[in-house]
Parts: sequence; structure tokens; C-alpha cells
Amino acid sequence: MEPLYRRILADLTDRIARGDLSPGQMLPSETEIGAQYGASQGTARKALSLLEARGILERRQGRGTFVAVSTDETALFHFFRLRDAAGALVTPVLERQSVTLRDATPDEVALDSPRVYEIDRLRRIDGRLAARERVVVAADRFPGLGERQTPANALYPFYQRAYGVAILTASETLAPAVAEAGQDGLEVAAGEALLLIRRQAGDVAGKVAELRRCTYAMAELTYAVDLR
Repeated sequence: MEPLYRRILADLTDRIARGDLSPGQMLPSETEIGAQYGASQGTARKALSLLEARGILERRQGRGTFVAVSTDETALFHFFRLRDAAGALVTPVLERQSVTLRDATPDEVALDSPRVYEIDRLRRIDGRLAARERVVVAADRFPGLGERQTPANALYPFYQRAYGVAILTASETLAPAVAEAGQDGLEVAAGEALLLIRRQAGDVAGKVAELRRCTYAMAELTYAVDLR
């Protein structure tokens, strides 16, 4: 038989994924949650602690437990890894972007949608066109995206605010490459080092919510990962 704390965990996760519990909403107390499921306060606390560890919930001292809210700062900290020579976070500046509604390709099957929006972004780093990002999401999950004003930097807080989609996980594959002159619209010379990144981002329920392909010119930049 499944432990009761896991049933509480799964049910709360499902309610958050459906939007029944929205970002920033305060949860009942541990005692109240335990009573709802016929469990002890300790069992409820164990489920809430696991959700907090996964970044789904956040505890605020003296106030209670809330559904986590994604911000531009936290999204950059968790999901953006480029650093300059001094180790400081690099924030590419948006030069231009386009949003296109199109049919999904075979390699986008993980989105489980026949139509997708592609956000194509060209960015500057230290004044040079050095980043190209192609972001793909399911059109049925992000209706009307092409008519919305998307933020210049972190998209994940926008997904949560506008569509109730909270990005919780991301898996990436990285590959080095050697640039051709002007590759991907970037200001790069032939032979310059590039980093190609493919990302698959998942929501609270573990469903794939976004696919991303990025090309970065890596002169004087590093890709840093903090493993804990």
C-alpha cells in the first residue's frame, strides 16, 4: 500500500499543476491538511517538506506555507548558467525576436501538440550579437502567445503568471562547435568557439512544457554548474 504521505504529496502536486492551488496561494496548516487526508500532522509535514525541497512550495517564517512563485531573479539563478571571466552572471540583452505559430516537427513530439509557438531570440552579450535562442512550446497550452508581449529576459515567470505553467525542472545536453562566419545571425568569426545547448523543461507534474535550442559565442565566457 502506498504510504499516506506520498498520496498527500501526489494530490497536492496535481492540484497545483491543475491550477486549483495558484502561485502565491497560502496552504492550510499541517494540522488541517492532515485532517483532510485522515493523517497525522507529522505525515502532512513530511509531504510538505518534500514539496518544499522540490521547489514547489515555500515556507515563510511566521506566515505559513505557500505555492512557490517564480521570479525573474530565481529563474535566471536556477536555469541560466553563463558567467563572465570574473564569475558573474551574464544577462544577454534582447536585440530582436519573432514569435511564429507552426506545425510541430517530429523532434518536438515531447510537447504532445500538433501546433507549436516558436520564439526566436537574438541577443547581445557585452554589446556583441552572441546568443541565439529558439524556444518552442505547445500552442494549445499557451493559447494566444503570439499576441502577447513576452518579457525580454526570463520567460518562466511569464509562463507562470500568464498561463499557470510553473517550470520546475530542466535537463540539458551541451555540445561544443566551431563557428562559421556569421553563424545563426551572430557576430562571430570563422573558427570561433560556440556552445550548443538543448533543453527540455518540465512543469510541476513532470510534463514537458518547453523545448529550447541555444547557440552561444563563448569567447571569455564559461558555463557554470553548481552541484549540491
